[in-house]
Amino acid sequence: MKRPTLVLSIILVWNAISVHAEPFLLVAEEIGCVWCERWDQDIAEIYPKTPEGRAAPLLRFNLYGEIPDIQFKQTIRFTPTFILVNNGLEINRIEGYPGEDFFWGLLQNMLEQAEIPMK
Repeated sequence: MKRPTLVLSIILVWNAISVHAEPFLLVAEEIGCVWCERWDQDIAEIYPKTPEGRAAPLLRFNLYGEIPDIQFKQTIRFTPTFILVNNGLEINRIEGYPGEDFFWGLLQNMLEQAEIPMK
């Protein structure tokens, strides 16, 4: 194996491991989802700057694209669906976007129940 290929392989494996080792918030979206767009307008820009965003960084995927290698508790049926993941396992989820005020409270409850400290 050539050295650049080996280095790239190690980086890719390391990224895959680190994605599963730390908690993150996985968001299932789809093109044309009005509530996904609403979440983007209300929260997307500020999310990484919040304690919740630092505790569970955001990863997004298209529901009809490649599904991440996560052990889900159940099928994803709605968009957006916010899935708290730790060590490759779904911990909890919020189905749909209930509006900014309710979203933060629900997310904080999920983090507390999973004993994930906010940073």
